[in-house]
This record gives sequence, structure tokens and C-alpha cells, in this order.
Amino acid sequence: MSADAWKRAAAEKAMTFVTPGMKLGLGTGSTAAHFVDLLGGRVADGLNVVCVPTSDATREQAEGLGIPLTTLDDVPFLDLTVDGADEFDNRLRLIKGGGGALLREKIVATSSERMIVIADFSKRVETLGSFPLPVEVLKFGLRATLHLIEVLSADAGCSGEIAVRKTSRGEPFITDSGHLIVDCSFGRIDDPEALDEALKFVPGVVEHGLFLGIADHAIVSGPEGVVVLDAQDLEMANADED
Repeated sequence: MSADAWKRAAAEKAMTFVTPGMKLGLGTGSTAAHFVDLLGGRVADGLNVVCVPTSDATREQAEGLGIPLTTLDDVPFLDLTVDGADEFDNRLRLIKGGGGALLREKIVATSSERMIVIADFSKRVETLGSFPLPVEVLKFGLRATLHLIEVLSADAGCSGEIAVRKTSRGEPFITDSGHLIVDCSFGRIDDPEALDEALKFVPGVVEHGLFLGIADHAIVSGPEGVVVLDAQDLEMANADED
């Protein structure tokens, strides 16, 4: 099977968690797009759900499939969010934001009773950081923000190239909320919680792509099939190892 087929297999498994009447958060990215596509088919067959998209791209996809949409202003609490991840470790700590939607993704995920991550097996890592950590920042005071990110990240044990994300045309990437994305190539993040705390002290940082203690399950698809990981089970297993 191809990586795309593994992504779709994970999305198909996530559909088994969806029940009629649910209020759903719809993620952004190539894996989440498979889930939205499958959900659209179920809606066409009569499934009754209402959904909050995490990006303009996801909203356009869902609208094209006839999926009923709402906002967190009208429905502030959701039953379930299904989204992808750029990386996740054995404690279901995530790096997200490769698609540039991390702010809205985190708002929607934390407004949900549960979050399910869907991914192919290549996204599972021992230590976070191989994928550059996206950080959403204000345009105002950019150089000062970059300097503080560098200094405080180093205090948290992380160093590496920190660069403003560009589009394929060489222009600054602008998020749906009108901000910039800074990609931090740290290589490894040994203490994600310390980095999370450090970045909170940078006034120009709107949000970052570390999702800690948010995901409840991960559905992972690969050559050996589809596996559902539970955050609580993993936490207990890690505690036993420690």
C-alpha cells in the first residue's frame, strides 16, 4: 500500500467513532482531507452531524461535499475532533502546523471532548523535533520575536535554524488568521513541556504547534495494519517504564 492508502485506512477507522448527532471538528491536511471525504459520503447517505472546520481549505472541501457546518461561536463545545499530525511520540504529544492551520486546529481540538489523531506509521517518532516546529507569530516586531524565540528555546534545550515560512513563490506564508509562520528546525525536542512554557513568554507568539495532553487517541496505519493507541494506556505504560 502507498502512504496515501495508509492515510485513508486510518481515516476509515476514525469514521467508526462517529455517531449520528455528533458535533465534529474537522482537521486540516492530507490525512484529515480523507476523513472529510469519507464523512461527506456518509452525510450524503443520511448521517446527521454538524461540523467546525479548522481552515478555509477544509471549509471549502466540506461545503463542496454538502457537510453541514457551524462555528464555535454558535456551538462552543464539540464531541470529537479528527485531525492529522506531522509527528507524534509515545505519549501522544504532537507536532502540528505543517499545513499552517495550527492556531485554529488547537482552538477546535481543545473545544472538543475528545481528539483523535489519524496518521500513517511514518509520523510516529521516539523524540519530537525531526519535523520543524511551526510557530504562528504576529507580523509586528518580527525580528524581536525571532530573537526571543531563539533565546528562550535555547534555555529549554532547543537550538537550530528559525526561519519565516515562505510560499512556493517566495512570499511570506500568511495563515487564515493573517499571521506568519516561523519554522523551528530543532532536530530534537527532549523536553516538549519546557519548550511549551518557554514559548508562552514570547509576546509575539500567537500559538505554537506542540499539542501536549490534547490527543486522546491515535489511529496509525501501516504495513502491519491499523492500530488504535490510547493516551491513558500509553501514559501508564510510560510510567511503568520510568
